[in-house]
Amino acid sequence: MNLLPLLVSCNRRLGTQKEQLSPTDSSKITPARQSTPVPPCRTFRTGLAFLGLAALLGIDLAGGGMGSQVAQAAPQSSVGNGVTFTCNDTEAKIKSKKGPSLKFGQTSIYIGYQQVSSINKDPRIIRFDKGVKTWCRSDYETTGDDGTGYGLLWDGGNVLYGVFSSTGTQRGNDFRRFATNGWLTSYGSGGGAKIAVLARINPANGNVNYATFVSAKKPSNGKTNSLKIKGLSWTGTSVVVQADSYFSPRRPNRTAMICSGSSPFNYKVTFASNLRTVVSASAARCY
Repeated sequence: MNLLPLLVSCNRRLGTQKEQLSPTDSSKITPARQSTPVPPCRTFRTGLAFLGLAALLGIDLAGGGMGSQVAQAAPQSSVGNGVTFTCNDTEAKIKSKKGPSLKFGQTSIYIGYQQVSSINKDPRIIRFDKGVKTWCRSDYETTGDDGTGYGLLWDGGNVLYGVFSSTGTQRGNDFRRFATNGWLTSYGSGGGAKIAVLARINPANGNVNYATFVSAKKPSNGKTNSLKIKGLSWTGTSVVVQADSYFSPRRPNRTAMICSGSSPFNYKVTFASNLRTVVSASAARCY
């Protein structure tokens, strides 16, 4: 609502009232006139001043005062070893395993995997609000690929990214269906080397909005090589990935860098928020 016209109108009315009441007239004010209610314009100006002060202090008048959760806070990240849990586990049980997780206010998100067979893991991600499960996703990758969730980046609002692992392409539903417009759309050639998948996720329901595979590329034969994400950060418009990359880290145009020395290489790659393009990429001892 635009309050400026109302404020201008009130200022004019108050100015007129002051002109009509001279110093001589003010001495003739009776007690009855002195008890006249405060003019509405003065009440409005007082209320407007209070609203301005509340905004300056960051008080949410509609949502319960200073204690209300800010919709978007400083982004946090958690990257580590994935832990096993199921969608039926309680928050207390999952939390006790001390895997990657983030908490804002009374909302917590955990990422990990479920051991679905003796030789296969599938990724899991779950959200709790006040200790009650809001959603859990077990359908991102359901193939024979040995996938794990092991990293999160979240600002407490709409910006949520998850990190997953992949060891090869299998028949069935996997992250390829989310990465059709990603920087890398698939695992690539070869198999066995463990690489990463970065996905932007809707925190309201767990749906994957965008995804990309993140891998190294062997300069000798072009096959996919290992890469593990070690850290995540958010610039406000892009997501920055820190990773350990084996021969060889990729340039923004997806070609293999030329590197010297032994691997892994400390690799930094900055993605556009929709994960379709790489803004910049660099690696120690590589060009």
